[in-house]
Amino acid sequence: MSTDKSTAVRVYLARVRTALADLPAAEVEELLADVRPHLQEIEAELTAKATVDDLVARLGTPESYAAELRASGGYPAAPEPAETPAPRPAETTALTTPSLLGPRLALWGLVFTALGVALIGFYSALRADAGQLIGMMLLVPVFAVSVGFLLRHGPEAVRNLPEVDRAKAVGKSIREDKSADRAITYLSTLKPAWWLACALVLLAFGLLLTARQRHAVLLLPFLAVVGGLVLWAGPRLKTDTRLLWLVAPVSALVIGSAFGGLGATFDLIAGRGYSSNSPQYNTPTYYDGELRYGTYRVNNVYAFDANGKPLENVYLYDDRGRPLAITRYGCEKDTGTTKSIGEDNEYPRPQLIQGTQDDHGNVNGYNGYRDYCREQPGVPFAAAIPKPVAPSSPEQPSKPPVSSPPTR
Repeated sequence: MSTDKSTAVRVYLARVRTALADLPAAEVEELLADVRPHLQEIEAELTAKATVDDLVARLGTPESYAAELRASGGYPAAPEPAETPAPRPAETTALTTPSLLGPRLALWGLVFTALGVALIGFYSALRADAGQLIGMMLLVPVFAVSVGFLLRHGPEAVRNLPEVDRAKAVGKSIREDKSADRAITYLSTLKPAWWLACALVLLAFGLLLTARQRHAVLLLPFLAVVGGLVLWAGPRLKTDTRLLWLVAPVSALVIGSAFGGLGATFDLIAGRGYSSNSPQYNTPTYYDGELRYGTYRVNNVYAFDANGKPLENVYLYDDRGRPLAITRYGCEKDTGTTKSIGEDNEYPRPQLIQGTQDDHGNVNGYNGYRDYCREQPGVPFAAAIPKPVAPSSPEQPSKPPVSSPPTR
């Protein structure tokens, strides 16, 4: 360990101690004892010419770092200087509001992106459909704003947010429970295995999509690169919190796709599957209040006579005389949405035409914003009734040949 690095750390700790000077000396020493191992880890990564400015770039100023220690330990904030002039109201508004708006956009942008990525990963794996990943494009602007603030101002302002302080206080209260602290400590030891699991799950996710859609093979190189970045960034997260903006969305994608993959596996085991060649895919099934054709839910039934003429007011029963009643839906006139209006076994039912409507009554137009629903009677298609095959006439048995009488 070089002398320069030791000097930089000592100077940094001295400034932290000065910022905590109003606290009891014993408690200050206890706080500093908790952070020394963390500083030593950072110190091991610094170059031989590292200075206090390098530590400030990584951790923030010693004064802000001391403020974090106060918040995590539940200590009161540092007293304000006695002769500090109070800022004018206009200055207070101009300085305080932007300083909280930017960090909050960065923090909640990261949270929103992680949740969105988890949901998209879950649905993509559950349906084994790579096309669902296009939904991530909606998250790109939010994530870009969050990362832009991070690159420009660093994570220090985010760490000083009140909600982050409350989260730290909750974490500290949880650690005060010895059983919970043991569980958290044990989970911390599994972090190296988690980064490896992330890379493997990403690869398995890509293979699952490729098995269903061949063009998804283009995702495999991208997922392999992301897995490599996680293996690199995960162990460095403790010393550089900026990497959280990479690790958190990827971890969310891994968790979401893992649960989605488990759901798809259960579906396959249950025999529902996704393949149209499955023996149950084209088999009608009926449960109480629900008629299904494979995995598709049937909401209407159309009946035709032998000439292809649609039949009205048809009532369906099973072989035991029980009505095949399913839920009937209609349009809610006030809201333009659909609603359940009971169950019956009368078919066919009016077709529900749904969409959006603008103020001029145009349906599914460019400016449509209100829900639209209309009940349309009749049959929306023409049926080609197969002609019955005439039974073939049975073959007449051939007469046995008449033998001539024997001759003498």
